[in-house]
Amino acid sequence: MSVRSRLPIRRREVVPHRLPAELSPLLQRLYASRGLVQPEQLNLQAGALLKPGFKGMAEAVRLLAEALEQQRSILIVGDFDCDGATSSALMVHGLRAMGARRVGYLVPNRFDYGYGLSPQVVDEAAALGAELLITVDNGISSISGVAAARAAGMQVIVTDHHLPGEETPEADAIVNPNQHGCDFPSKNLAGVGVAFYLLLALRSALGEQGWFEQRGIAAPNMADYLDLVALGTVADVVALDGNNRVLVHQGLQRMRAGRVRPGIQALIDISGRSQARLTASDLGFALGPRLNAVGRLDDMSMGVACLLSDNLDEARRLAALMDELNRERKAIEASMQQEALASLARVRIDDGALPAGLVLHQDDWHQGVVGLVASRIKERYFRPVIAFAEAGEDELKGSGRSIPGVHLRDLLEAINSRHPGLITKFGGHAMAAGLSLTKAALAPFKDAFERMVDDWVSPELLAGDILTDGELAVHELTLELAEQLRFAGPWGQAFPEPLFDGEFRIIQQRLVGEKHLKLVLSPDQGRTLFDAIAFNVDLATWPNAAIQQVELVYKLDVNEWKGRRQLQLLVEQLAPL
Repeated sequence: MSVRSRLPIRRREVVPHRLPAELSPLLQRLYASRGLVQPEQLNLQAGALLKPGFKGMAEAVRLLAEALEQQRSILIVGDFDCDGATSSALMVHGLRAMGARRVGYLVPNRFDYGYGLSPQVVDEAAALGAELLITVDNGISSISGVAAARAAGMQVIVTDHHLPGEETPEADAIVNPNQHGCDFPSKNLAGVGVAFYLLLALRSALGEQGWFEQRGIAAPNMADYLDLVALGTVADVVALDGNNRVLVHQGLQRMRAGRVRPGIQALIDISGRSQARLTASDLGFALGPRLNAVGRLDDMSMGVACLLSDNLDEARRLAALMDELNRERKAIEASMQQEALASLARVRIDDGALPAGLVLHQDDWHQGVVGLVASRIKERYFRPVIAFAEAGEDELKGSGRSIPGVHLRDLLEAINSRHPGLITKFGGHAMAAGLSLTKAALAPFKDAFERMVDDWVSPELLAGDILTDGELAVHELTLELAEQLRFAGPWGQAFPEPLFDGEFRIIQQRLVGEKHLKLVLSPDQGRTLFDAIAFNVDLATWPNAAIQQVELVYKLDVNEWKGRRQLQLLVEQLAPL
């Protein structure tokens, strides 16, 4: 729960003139307020996907086709998060299915080499005998790494989705919807989405050449890989525009039907989620974090191995190890978060003393978890946050999270332009970015960051108003509506799950776990009762028998326990009245 209440602001109502009449009025309103006002925008069938049309795609396909023809040694160089792991597994699976016999993967260890295709990673690739390198979910900022690879006689295809800087690498081909001059309409693909489109284009080109018939190979059904695409897309928190919603919906449909690879099946099983009722939030909050934990604390090669496994028992063994790492990650994160909050505890948020942008650092913080700490502090204080950890010798590595209206990568680029040499390297998106500094640069960077954010933001941005879809009548608070909304998505970044507000009387309240508040609430003075739960409440305020009336911001949820399903209000904000 937030350290302070955010003002609930109801979304502007959009009249859904052309949406199908068979949709309920509520669902029409919810869709229209999120920009879906035409019937074709509701089409989530695979045929609605945008066709491949990337700058650099034709050259990348040509290079791959030549590599398959000559059976050259192909090495996939991934990233150490869920998007990178799913991208790596997708590329290996897809190329093998198309006839590649010499294809492997390499995920740089974040603690040894850091992010991207570095010259050190190229040395490893050379030792493995790689002839063609394909980066997935990285590479657009790997200027020196790509140069080193080409100097060593390797060809390089960069597939990435991160924003490019002023200089791009001299790769043999670059496939990135965000590179300058690329007119692919969706700029929001995750790395795994870009990799999927490259394989889609390669399969089409090989089919036109008669490749599969000539070699007696069954042409792969690209829909078989959408479980990987959906998982990586949701876990990377990219905007769920129309194209990404199709990718995620189709992947979820396959998962629910049991048409899923053993590695993802093992992750579903270890998470305890209902496979038949799987949603995008399950991918983002249950499956994705277990994969991400490996990259944060260990070596993501374990995660890729799990996703590549054809043996369910082996996949379950690896998933169990990842589950243990995720528990360890949670403990480390909780400790670091408490330390970060303690450092801010003496600063009042409402007296103007708290900077518009926060820079945090502690000597013993774990560099694999600083991004999560930045995210939690950002949510609590609603302002851009960068958290740093020691990275050995004289280096600090930071991970930042931002708020709507503050493009974090652009902000770092502005600091870099105004203070050349202050930042060693940086990259990222609007809402998340990473960077490196020398230890001596921390204090001047903190000053520059605070000043720059202060210049960029208005008090309204930092107010953190919370957008809701209005109030539900008592007769609308039903299990049936909760079920309908659950499968009306996929919901996610830039296509948020419906959020409602209203006043309720507290009938019962009690603490469960360490800091979760279980409630029985009534919207009509006790005539109708509903169960609710608020996670991570402020223990200085809750539970409190003296508080009897609250303003609630909540989602409709389905609580499943011992085969029984009932409506539960999932509380996002709880403000005493």
